[in-house]
Amino acid sequence: MADAKKSDDPLSKTICSNRRARHEYELLDELECGIVLRGSEIKSLRDGKVSLEEAYARVKSSELWLLGCDIAQYPQANLMNHEPRRERKLLLHKRELRKFADLASQKGLTLVPLAMYFSRGIAKVKIALARGKQLHDKRDQLKKDSARRDIERAMRR
Repeated sequence: MADAKKSDDPLSKTICSNRRARHEYELLDELECGIVLRGSEIKSLRDGKVSLEEAYARVKSSELWLLGCDIAQYPQANLMNHEPRRERKLLLHKRELRKFADLASQKGLTLVPLAMYFSRGIAKVKIALARGKQLHDKRDQLKKDSARRDIERAMRR
């Protein structure tokens, strides 16, 4: 997805994006966070061996943690390898954390990762405050998208 990459930063490279998040959730607000990683995890990220499909973020003891993110083990790391699905700390300013923690604690809201990318050589995660969609909401959105594409096709002809 192009929106996960910053258009004004030529040094950004998208590692992976959570395509299902936009379908499963109504996104209310987005935030860019740093992430604490080990050396073998960075090597795996550079190889693109990461999955955000089942990942989510939680606030624990006034810190934001990324849970369920699967970063594959790096084969050349041997004994110094990492655990693939360990909890990873996300880095953000305290005022941003307070704002998102207050909003995420409301009923029906959650924090989902949208994309993971390198920005100037540093791994970043884009987190969104989201509300789950109902099945009928998903169907309505698919109908709207289909109609919009049909109109665009007709305009091009």
